Amino acid sequence: MQNPDINVNIISFTVPYPPNYGGCIDVFYKIKALKKIGVNIILHCFYYDRKPTEELKQYCKSVFFYKRKVGIKSNLSFLPYIIKSRQSDELIANLLTNDYPIIFEGLHSCYYLNDKRLKNRCKIYRESNIEHEYYFNLFKSAHVFSKKIYYLVESLRLLIFQKTVAYADFILPVSVKDFDYLKRKFSHNKIVYMPSFHGNDDVISQLGRGAFGLYNGNLSVDENINAAKYLMSNIFSKMPEYRFVITGLNPDNVIYKMALKYDNVKIIANPDEMEMNRLISDAQVNILYTEQATGLKLKLLNVLYRGRFVLVNSKMCAGTGLDDLCIIADDDASMIEKLKIIFDDYFTENEINRRRMMLSQCYCDAQNANSLVEIITSWHVS
Repeated sequence: MQNPDINVNIISFTVPYPPNYGGCIDVFYKIKALKKIGVNIILHCFYYDRKPTEELKQYCKSVFFYKRKVGIKSNLSFLPYIIKSRQSDELIANLLTNDYPIIFEGLHSCYYLNDKRLKNRCKIYRESNIEHEYYFNLFKSAHVFSKKIYYLVESLRLLIFQKTVAYADFILPVSVKDFDYLKRKFSHNKIVYMPSFHGNDDVISQLGRGAFGLYNGNLSVDENINAAKYLMSNIFSKMPEYRFVITGLNPDNVIYKMALKYDNVKIIANPDEMEMNRLISDAQVNILYTEQATGLKLKLLNVLYRGRFVLVNSKMCAGTGLDDLCIIADDDASMIEKLKIIFDDYFTENEINRRRMMLSQCYCDAQNANSLVEIITSWHVS
């Protein structure tokens, strides 16, 4: 299906290239999938820790970059810091130069969702997390007092700001669990479940056996730091005969220090996309662990498309419908027992075919891109 007459604004909370973590992956591969079916995209990106890049211009009709207003001034507000710091006069001016639909990527980008100047526009809120819950869990898991205070205050501000979502014409949650929550909160809005875009076209898992277990994540984020620490201390240290690799963005020093205690643990920092995919593919088992049953963990999708066995705790796949494709363990003893079985097992063609069948039913980028176009055109009709 080609859609050369459809134009859409996408407001991204950050520069979605390279697509190497969470929300960036969803935004980038959504852009790529929409481009493939002929949609013209006007992309608006905030930048702070990721630089503007020319790479995005090959997928978009035009690209605008806005510097995020980080610092104490944006924090001295009743608005959440993640939203106030993404206020931009230049952004609203650019949005007002056309009358195209607007996709607000994550609550971060929703400063102008209730702006009167956009009253007659099609506004789509792309949910990625129940943000106040996410920040409250960060508050509980943080160990630095200043971080705990920030996360708690931000959680309260996000809870209050959440009512702004009612101004969206459509709400697109990434998981069934989030869909149920938003349906209760915003019963008068049009809410459509749409899993994250991820860029995988087919299951390409390797057959046979790999030689190590892999954990990957953004290793500068408290949630993933705690997961890596938990796995090293409670699981990997109890299995010295097996090799484990921990990899991801910007590993915190505490991870390096802890890994020095264990001969069977290796840290690989900041792998590029090719190296990360190789690690996922070569591993015997991809191990994913979280204390937050929020959103959709995109790394779970990636390892199901590219890796062999996948071991998770139940919170990792909550609301995704992917439970049957994973091996689930929720305590130390069960995780160790199942890892030992996995390391002796062979990954077969039957497993690949089962994944292909289940993933194609809901997690197809092309199918979801067409569904998004149908949502946009239905607003025009109404």
